Amino acid sequence: MPLGRAVDIIPQARMSGPMPWVIAIMVAMTAIALAAGLALGNAVSSARAEIEGGVTVQIIEPRADIRAAQAARAVKAMKNMPGIAGLRLVPQEELDALIEPWLGTGIAAATGAAIPVPALIDVRLKGPATPAQLAAIGKRVTPVAPSARIDAQSNWLRPVFEAMVSLQWLSIALVALLALALSAAVLLAARSALGANRDTIEIVHLLGGTDAQVARVFQRSIGYDAAGGGTVGLALALVVILSLARRFSGLGAGLVDNGALIWSDWLLLAVVPILATLLAMLTARLTVLHALRRML
Repeated sequence: MPLGRAVDIIPQARMSGPMPWVIAIMVAMTAIALAAGLALGNAVSSARAEIEGGVTVQIIEPRADIRAAQAARAVKAMKNMPGIAGLRLVPQEELDALIEPWLGTGIAAATGAAIPVPALIDVRLKGPATPAQLAAIGKRVTPVAPSARIDAQSNWLRPVFEAMVSLQWLSIALVALLALALSAAVLLAARSALGANRDTIEIVHLLGGTDAQVARVFQRSIGYDAAGGGTVGLALALVVILSLARRFSGLGAGLVDNGALIWSDWLLLAVVPILATLLAMLTARLTVLHALRRML
């Protein structure tokens, strides 16, 4: 039988039956999981780059006059240190704004005296904050500000970063599992169609058709269904992703803002239905060829 005249072994209209919709669901879930993993990766990378060289010096002194004097001396001591790109004594107004959501605005009036808040010095290093650099800053600051406490900003968010990386790996695992589920669904559909058309396949072989021609018919049919279902699934995923992005953008949180998808991420999401179609076609072809070798 000539290659271009292979009979249509699976006579069904496109986007009919459950297979295209199963693929649409798989592609939608894959795109959403992939978008979540990419957003988490962007958030972690941006936050790490932003605070990697950050050091915080706190002057923990209850008396305001002594606290202010120690903070001024600490700034002066660190100003000319090598490796420091910049430093800033955080104004009291900014500190009050930071603690206001937790302590409120009427604490001082209720207690009769202001709650002592540590003075805060924001230090920016030229490179990552290392233990040696923290020790060097401590040697400069401690003699002039005995109540100073020095911390690398990256240490504060390390548990958050570790949790976000774990979620990122979880999203990657979900993408892999969904790919396996898609392959399994195509495999079952191909075997079912092959069994339902066994008599037709035998006639095709009697007419001179080869296993490769028969497999190509199944491959093409599955490819059409996968392409249609993948397009629908990607459209559904984009609606969900854009809706979630709009809601998260209203939070105004730094980590959430840093997790915005970039153009390369959107390009990768657009490739998902293409990869799903290729995977479905490859699975169908291998499944049919394997089954024909055992059948005939």
